[in-house]
Amino acid sequence: MTQTLTDIYEHEISSGALSRDPAQEAAVAELDAFRARVEARPDAPSGLRGFFKRGGPEPVKGLYLWGGVGRGKSMLMDLFAANSPGGRTRRVHFHAFMQEVHDGMDRARKTGVDDAVKPVAEEIAEKLDVLCLDEMQISDIADAMIVGRLFERLFAGGVAIVTTSNREPAELYKNGLNRQLFVPFIELIEERMEVHHLASPTDYRQDRLSGGDVYFSPDTREARAEVEAIWQDLSKGESEPLVLRVKGREVRVEDYARGVVKSSFYDLCGRPLGPADYLALADAIRVLVLIGVPRLSRSNFNEAKRFVTLIDALYEARVRLVCTAADTPESLYVEGEGSFEFERTASRLREMQAEGWGGE
Repeated sequence: MTQTLTDIYEHEISSGALSRDPAQEAAVAELDAFRARVEARPDAPSGLRGFFKRGGPEPVKGLYLWGGVGRGKSMLMDLFAANSPGGRTRRVHFHAFMQEVHDGMDRARKTGVDDAVKPVAEEIAEKLDVLCLDEMQISDIADAMIVGRLFERLFAGGVAIVTTSNREPAELYKNGLNRQLFVPFIELIEERMEVHHLASPTDYRQDRLSGGDVYFSPDTREARAEVEAIWQDLSKGESEPLVLRVKGREVRVEDYARGVVKSSFYDLCGRPLGPADYLALADAIRVLVLIGVPRLSRSNFNEAKRFVTLIDALYEARVRLVCTAADTPESLYVEGEGSFEFERTASRLREMQAEGWGGE
């Protein structure tokens, strides 16, 4: 007899790997119900399973699991994906998935098709029965304008979709450009997916950072080793690139896992990035591990300005910062143009070190 996800979750609690959380238990029950819907659907023909064919079986109702930062959504998604029915299941971060979609559309346009979304959706439906999208967050207008048509075709193609997000559907792409064109996608989610709020009071990611240092100075070998240990704990030793589309450009960071990015100071502040880039990054992650913040002065003024902008974006989005730096916040930028204005940044860096800071 196949184990339910609830059985597996209970085993993880019994082994001490997880702590009992009633909100997570309720979410696991929703995932079990979703898995049951997938397993119960009629056997479908090979290939596209009658893509857009009238009279075919009703699409499997998906699951949209949302809740605050660090509540265990990605962990539960991993649990589901590892125990998903059949072998045609894929788990992927939403931003990475949308990057693949844009690349596929670019290839399709070169063939002269009228609708570049259609062949991309057909290719996905050909390969997958279940699509697990982690951390849906839409901040780019290019994503906002195609995601509704893409999901409509995936549903019609028989793909069962489960996704996690930090936001309820009505809050997606909030205040975005031409948001009225995005509203039908929200309605599609509410019609085609069960929407479940994982309302746990515990931020487990925050707990892993609480009670310990998150700002390490000076930037010694020992400090970097401690920060690397934090990164390994948060990422579980796995990482992949994160590619964000910002105003038609790509912003790439090499090390991303489970809502956490690790980067060197110069990779984020030595490149010609601007406010929109940092806002998109802050919107996509919950923790930034930043290595090697140097002393700032007129000699690296451009990098200093970008660092100020980065910290502002992280602060407003309540993103947790873990970093190594050459000196204390108040002593990072003591001379040259911009040093007076840096006092606000130093104050924010201090506030962001406080236990319990961050999250939503």
